[in-house]
Amino acid sequence: MFLALLAVLLTAKAFALAGRHLPVTAWAAIAFFWHDGAVALAFACAEAAMRFCRTTPAATANQPPAATRRTVYGLYAAAAAYVVVNVPVTRVLATPMTGPMWRAARGPLADSMRRHATLDMLLACGVTTAVALAAPFAARRLHRPARRLILAILVLASALGPLATSRLDTGGFERNAWTALIELVLPSAAAAPSNAYWTRRGFDRSREDDLTSLAGAAAGRHIIFVSLESAGAQYLGLYGAQPDVMPSLSRLAQHAIVFERAYAAYPESIKGLYSILCSAWPAAGSDVSSYGGRRCPSLAERLAQRGYRTALFHSGRFGYLGMEAVVRGRGYETLADAGDIGGHRQSSFGVDEASTVAAMLRWIESLPAGSRFFLTYLPIAGHHPYETPEPGPYEGVDDRSRYLNALRYADQSLELLMRGLDARGLTRNLLWIVAGDHGEAFGQHVGNYGHTFYIYEENVHVPLVIAAPGLIPAETRRKQVVSLIDIAPTVLDLAVRGETPAAGDRFAPALEGQTMSDGRSRMAFFAADYSRRMIGLRDGRFKAILTLDSGRMMLFDLDADPGEQTDIAADHAGRAVWYEHNLRNWAAAHQR
Repeated sequence: MFLALLAVLLTAKAFALAGRHLPVTAWAAIAFFWHDGAVALAFACAEAAMRFCRTTPAATANQPPAATRRTVYGLYAAAAAYVVVNVPVTRVLATPMTGPMWRAARGPLADSMRRHATLDMLLACGVTTAVALAAPFAARRLHRPARRLILAILVLASALGPLATSRLDTGGFERNAWTALIELVLPSAAAAPSNAYWTRRGFDRSREDDLTSLAGAAAGRHIIFVSLESAGAQYLGLYGAQPDVMPSLSRLAQHAIVFERAYAAYPESIKGLYSILCSAWPAAGSDVSSYGGRRCPSLAERLAQRGYRTALFHSGRFGYLGMEAVVRGRGYETLADAGDIGGHRQSSFGVDEASTVAAMLRWIESLPAGSRFFLTYLPIAGHHPYETPEPGPYEGVDDRSRYLNALRYADQSLELLMRGLDARGLTRNLLWIVAGDHGEAFGQHVGNYGHTFYIYEENVHVPLVIAAPGLIPAETRRKQVVSLIDIAPTVLDLAVRGETPAAGDRFAPALEGQTMSDGRSRMAFFAADYSRRMIGLRDGRFKAILTLDSGRMMLFDLDADPGEQTDIAADHAGRAVWYEHNLRNWAAAHQR
């Protein structure tokens, strides 16, 4: 039966690789297929063990040959069925299902899943299923010498596989449905001594004019934080894209500080939100449910200690990916998601943005006169499948056109909120922080679609705007590298510096981020673990990405190569080694 399973695995791999540009080297065949051989070899060992046990007198009495055959066939059927289920997933996302992906594949993603239930995906599943049904009968016809030769080839390929994978970038396509599921539970290569040192100070020592004159200048203002769903910087007019899909954000930026090199700590909304509210990097490989028990003095809690009324409104659902663990008990006196808001248009993912904006404005109106507030708005416009209540200006039916229409819808919601606040006479008494929670990819790199799987620029480079009408007179551009974990200390620096600490304020030393107003250079770190375990950093013009599973280190000069197409690690070996050492220590520290 191991030969039958091998046939199923190879068929699934053929569908995974079909239509993709692959490196042509002597190592390629082994590099891309050795995981399939290793799984088939493991199944052969299990099958042999069961047949060997069957031959002992005691085993024969307790389990007749027919029962053993049924067990083997049952295991084969389960193994093959799981491979078939993963065929369309791998075709769309360039990765089989992993543990984190299984946790994410729940009700809120139903609309996204239905969009990919296409004829070609059903055909791929059908062909693989047909192979799974026919392969056991074909395998029986092979003579014993042929089976032994295939076993020998599998042993050799499995032995040479790690070496082959280290010789070329496979993009993770060496994995199959079973090894991808197992891989992320294995110990990470990021292990480092408990006293490992890491730093945010890199090679870049440039410094811009500081904005320390603004320290405390926003005291007394209301604070609004908007986390734009899936908003990558490269798609916005504010960052040079044309046409401008978010003109309202561009108008807000006319009285704002615009950070040109801002980075999400994690290319997914939930851990990303944790990193912003708590000013802390999430640990790669950690389960978000564990964050509920992690004590962190969030930005909302710090502001509540200083008398701010606090609320968070989310157009989606807190049940998605364990968001409850991140937002509950973090200092928000009012929490409302799609279930609380209701709205005029429901989807599997949430509610229309206009209903959320109306709910926020009602909350503001309900506050006692003279109250200061901290309002957090988490829209869902921008998330796949990029649905909008009305057609947008882009007529294409492809995902990128639909995405740009979704960003335009998010911008209209931002405009609706801005007009509502202006009608209530609040415009010149506001401090705005608007950021993308992460980016969105459309195949800029092989297999990179959506946002969660990689840490290229399209995944982690995000817009960041800090606006204060009447306080910041004109648009000010900043080229320093910053992370979204720097938002909390920056808000506190602008809004509460110089205030008398609140009674019982015990939060001062617990921030990992730094205020962005000092103009000092620093590095931004980011990690992804939904598919391959990747960690990276941005340091001035350079960006480093380390894939922990393979040990492959890549270095890019983003000024000369903004598309991250040319790996220059070999040309800057000393810098690359230092970055890798710092990255491993950073990852190990946060895993602990």
